[in-house]
Amino acid sequence: MNDEGLQTILSSFPNLSILVIGDYFLDRYLILDPALAEISLETGLEARQVIEIRNSPGAAGTIVSNLCALGIGQVKTLGVIGDDGQGHDLTSALNSVGADTTNLYVDQKRFTPTYTKPIDKSSGTELERLDIKNREELPTELEDKLIEALRSQVPDVHGIIALDQVQERNCGVVSDRVLSELTQLAMENSDKVFFADSRTRIGEFRSLILKPNLQEAVLAIHPGHEGPVDRALRDECARSFSARTGCPVAITLGSDGILCAEDDQLTHIPGISVPPPIDIVGAGDSVSAALVSALCGGATFTDAAHLGVLVSSITIQQLGTTGTASPTQVLNRHQTASSNLR
Repeated sequence: MNDEGLQTILSSFPNLSILVIGDYFLDRYLILDPALAEISLETGLEARQVIEIRNSPGAAGTIVSNLCALGIGQVKTLGVIGDDGQGHDLTSALNSVGADTTNLYVDQKRFTPTYTKPIDKSSGTELERLDIKNREELPTELEDKLIEALRSQVPDVHGIIALDQVQERNCGVVSDRVLSELTQLAMENSDKVFFADSRTRIGEFRSLILKPNLQEAVLAIHPGHEGPVDRALRDECARSFSARTGCPVAITLGSDGILCAEDDQLTHIPGISVPPPIDIVGAGDSVSAALVSALCGGATFTDAAHLGVLVSSITIQQLGTTGTASPTQVLNRHQTASSNLR
């Protein structure tokens, strides 16, 4: 992809509308100063002192933040949060990046999923994370609301991204019923881009473009596989995955880039080397946002994956936060990477 082609793709973004359905988390960063640590008089334990709190949209919210940073004209959210402080902070964070939170439903009986991440100021090290998740199944009435909203929104958007973050089956937004509806809508609306990423159930999706990592792809085709994955096994799994879903598949390979599978055709998009330190948290979500944005803008699958590699190479250099990339940063990174290859 040359500069002109990339600029053409990026220029289409303000005219696009993309819906993100899935598990919206709050990423809460607590910055700790070890020099201020105290000993609790009541327990004798160390009381770590928080000197800064940063809130960012996580999981599906990370995708939304990346879509907004890339300049997508309209980014719609569809999910469920709790009637709690974390939900308020998450909604505020999503609104601040320009997302439409009209269909981010609040339910008094649900938690707002939250990743609380203490970070040592002196070293930048992330300490043990504290997680809040829903471990009870999504109620039928909430599934009904989500499915109704999904059906009503599909005609008005260019692309739909589903993010299945919660590992416990049917406890997150992409329940079995919601997944079935996504599959049906994808089959009925072939002119739309339907895309999904799932932490533990990627092998159950059909008729949607998927983005597993290498381990997820191998386990989806060969459950229980252990040991190294050579190139032959990697390529066989990529082809099998695409054949099974009936759609292209983008397998992320970490620093090695992305392997694209379209029917029986494989294309490897190399990674872009960046100097340490790096933080890979959220890199996959930034790939999802870039890839779907490009596809909605008319890019080929390989060019869309190329954009995903560019964007992730930028976001991983942003430490202790949920990274995003602007069109200007993408263009600059593309020019730098291209000159390094000459």
